[in-house]
Amino acid sequence: MIKFLDLKEINAQYESELKAACARVIDSGWYILGSEVTAFEESFAKYCGTEYAIGVANGLDALTLTLRAWKELGKLKDGDGVIVPANTYIASILAITENNLMPVLVEPDEQSYNLSKSNILAAMNDNVKAILPVHLYGRISPMSEIMKIADEFNLLVLEDCAQSHGAELSEKKCGNWGHAGAFSFYPGKNLGALGDAGAITTNDTELAETIIALRNYGSHKKYENIYQGVNSRLDEIQAAMLSVKLKYLDSETEARRLVARKYRTEINSEFISLSGDVSSESEHAYHLFVIETPYRERFEAHLKQYGIQYVIHYPIPPHHQKAYSTLMGDVSLPLTENIHNNILSLPISPVMSEEEVNQVITACNSFRLEE
Repeated sequence: MIKFLDLKEINAQYESELKAACARVIDSGWYILGSEVTAFEESFAKYCGTEYAIGVANGLDALTLTLRAWKELGKLKDGDGVIVPANTYIASILAITENNLMPVLVEPDEQSYNLSKSNILAAMNDNVKAILPVHLYGRISPMSEIMKIADEFNLLVLEDCAQSHGAELSEKKCGNWGHAGAFSFYPGKNLGALGDAGAITTNDTELAETIIALRNYGSHKKYENIYQGVNSRLDEIQAAMLSVKLKYLDSETEARRLVARKYRTEINSEFISLSGDVSSESEHAYHLFVIETPYRERFEAHLKQYGIQYVIHYPIPPHHQKAYSTLMGDVSLPLTENIHNNILSLPISPVMSEEEVNQVITACNSFRLEE
């Protein structure tokens, strides 16, 4: 069996360091918002090239608290529209509606699966006050164009970087393009904790200070509450784990790119389509390697015969979820719906062997419709 993602093997590479970091936290006697969180926040901000990184409990909270902070600062208000790709994971939408904002679903670019300049401009109206580009599957969105649109229309930009740790455009990393970036460190991410964790990056001091309070009951000083905040703090043990793994993020990303390069070069089935090439490998962190086929059910059965695990990201688009049936009604987004019906993610990880990669390629190239 070729696993889709072998987290045990990934973390086993750093077993001694992870255990030492965990022991260090246990021995410290300080378990919430201590030196480990501060150290990771500083290291991650430096890695992303931003002034601030604020640790929170998970990636959804990173998105939600940033939008909430902008509301507290008077930059957004109830009912404001937020442009977001329609084919994203539902967390991007949940963060918007949790803040009583209105998701403006936009069809993605057919090749990159990300937002495009033309589709953003087509969706613009007077109610739109923010853009939430999602760097889906690990590929950074066209941020130069997005920031030009934001400047022209005076819009806020929150990057959803949950899948794109380390991806960059013009030598500038994701999370440092918009007014803020939201990261998830869910265990399966390229930079994964050993539990839930997240962070927000920004160069805006006022925004950072507001989020720091909001994540901690709305308080900068114990028992003094500025806002009606929440409890969403990155804990010390997860911060210590992430500090270990951050040191290896670039090498793991390069390993993913090597697998992707081989897939791109050698998968040549007429029944499978690969997403469009990137102009520079640094644009894509390859959290996922996604293919499209109109024969997905048959292809799934074929992969199972070869003992290859796969995942569908995602089988149901947000506008077809029961949770949003009232808000979104019968909206039609044919490109998004086609993507969700046809995509499938192949195994890709920094610990795949060359033999495993070759087996996946062989399985793809041997797929036939008469099976």
